[in-house]
Amino acid sequence: MNSRELILGRLRAAIGPTTTTPAEVPRDYRPAGGDVDLDVLVHRLTDYRATVHRCSDAEVAKVVDEVLGGQRVVVPPRVPGHWLPATVAAVTDENLTAEQIAAFDGVVTAAAVAIAETGTVVLDAAPDQGRRVITLLPDVHICVLRTDQVVAGAPDAIARLDPNRPLTWISGPSATSDIELNRVEGVHGPRRLHVVIVPRP
Repeated sequence: MNSRELILGRLRAAIGPTTTTPAEVPRDYRPAGGDVDLDVLVHRLTDYRATVHRCSDAEVAKVVDEVLGGQRVVVPPRVPGHWLPATVAAVTDENLTAEQIAAFDGVVTAAAVAIAETGTVVLDAAPDQGRRVITLLPDVHICVLRTDQVVAGAPDAIARLDPNRPLTWISGPSATSDIELNRVEGVHGPRRLHVVIVPRP
């Protein structure tokens, strides 16, 4: 008997006989279906240093103009055209390279769902949200969110999302800290996040 077999034998003896059926995991500790509080979402987002705008769907273009007017933006294939003012040079992502995407000043997308409790916006690469890469490389991300897409907690969001889609979970602008715990923004994504909340259509 070698050392490996000796150690494994002792571990098996200490653990005891194994069962073939895994233990039942309780799933009722945090049910979905909580009350949605938009003010909580706004508070969380602003606490994470995102900028929140509340307006009508028809006023989204005005917000985009205020944030990115006179600049170049990349957009997913199905972003609503009325969100884009004439003051921005919008280019649709049709398999642009990473270098091309990084050269844009910002990106405008929709969202799949948002979690009020955590201040998290989730994208699922739908045609109005586009590929993950277009939301990571530009310096500014403007994300338009409908009020009916806001849920109370993570269980509610997971119930709405398709786990087979590429999900991007965003909680504020990209941020990390160095060894002295100084906040550094823009390392892994946009330095500026603007969330535009519009009423349910």
